[in-house]
Amino acid sequence: MSPINLLLNALWLLFGGILAALGWLLAAVLMAITIIGLPWARAAVNIAAYSFLPFGRLAVPRDELQGREDFGTGPLGFLGNLVWLVLAGWWLALGHLGLAVSLALTIIGIPFAWAHLKLALLSLWPIGRTIVTQEEYEAGRARLR
Repeated sequence: MSPINLLLNALWLLFGGILAALGWLLAAVLMAITIIGLPWARAAVNIAAYSFLPFGRLAVPRDELQGREDFGTGPLGFLGNLVWLVLAGWWLALGHLGLAVSLALTIIGIPFAWAHLKLALLSLWPIGRTIVTQEEYEAGRARLR
């Protein structure tokens, strides 16, 4: 991790990153309790780790990175995302949106507001995404060319 990303991640934790990660972990626990929600719980845990330290990493579609469709990026992934949107995605998106608006009101909070907006979009449609570093993403894209 670059020194800039390390600094941004440290500041991120102070400006709502811990709160965001806890929201994702709460969603994961609630999904896991239902047993049926275990696939969504796994996705929520992955994104909780991403929302804990987002700078220097990206959330990208797996089929774009791997060059092929898989279980989570096909029709079942679409259906899973619809279920997620109804059960947990909308309230996670609202939480990220609220944090983004409050951070955007300050000058130093704008980069963190932008990260919350990216997480708000991710919270609406998380199934079929993977979290990678910028270098892993570029290597995967180069491999597909």
